[in-house]
Amino acid sequence: MRILLSGATGLVGQAWQQSAAHQGHEVLRLRHGQSDNPEDITWNPESGIDAPERLEGLDAVIHLAGENIADGRWTAAKKKRIRDSRVQGTQLLAATLAERAQPPGILICASGINYYGSQGDQELNEDAAPGEDFLARVCRDWESACQPLYKCGTRIVNLRIAMVLSAEGGALKKMLLPFKLGLGGPIGDGSMYMSWITLEDLVRAINFCLNSTDISGPVNAASPNPVSNREFTKALSKALKRPAFLPAPRPMLKLVLGEMAEALLMPSIRAVPEKLLSAGFAFRHPRLDDALHTLLHRTK
Repeated sequence: MRILLSGATGLVGQAWQQSAAHQGHEVLRLRHGQSDNPEDITWNPESGIDAPERLEGLDAVIHLAGENIADGRWTAAKKKRIRDSRVQGTQLLAATLAERAQPPGILICASGINYYGSQGDQELNEDAAPGEDFLARVCRDWESACQPLYKCGTRIVNLRIAMVLSAEGGALKKMLLPFKLGLGGPIGDGSMYMSWITLEDLVRAINFCLNSTDISGPVNAASPNPVSNREFTKALSKALKRPAFLPAPRPMLKLVLGEMAEALLMPSIRAVPEKLLSAGFAFRHPRLDDALHTLLHRTK
């Protein structure tokens, strides 16, 4: 397939490109700023795409680009970048693709399980109601920004991605040092649910959606076995053979990290991948203990 990829330098984008190379896909990368690589198409999400004619005749688009939400405190300017990079960037890309004589057959656009907001211990399939906090509104508008391509008959998949586990980057890598030092622990009482997926299973889920023509709309990219924060802490400490008994009080996290702590660390989101399972997708790492053991063993 001839596939356009945005967010190519991120954790997921790099891993997916390795998979694409094994499958023989031709991958064009949508890159912000200047690039000397002939495989790259440059763009500015606020102003436009250079040489949009190169987007003609694509088989698929995988759109992963967006401001890093876990990097730095959430000032007003940071929140604007988080929203604009996703909503405005997707609107521009979808509208530009819709103008092609031959639009792509499928657009897989990243979203997040934060679409649901914090809903306690309620299981959340793809039909669950959206939340009302900042990230929930961003995810809702992010998914709606794909609208121009619906009219072209393009199959749209909004991949609501859970916390991605990889020892090479992302949230897990940030947790490893404090846990190895014995400084890990639950957040508050540890009762909030955490939805997660290994990087390997996320890449496989993207490829599964590419090739499964009956999958469309929102798709939860999350393990079928979400866990409480307390259970996650216990599993990681066991995998590292380190104690983890120092709780992180919610007020302290809020003081140190501001609004980001409330949005990323404290919500309880129990997402279940109903669409993937119904379509026959088989997770390689459905359970957290096995996933962490595999990831940390590979790293060693």
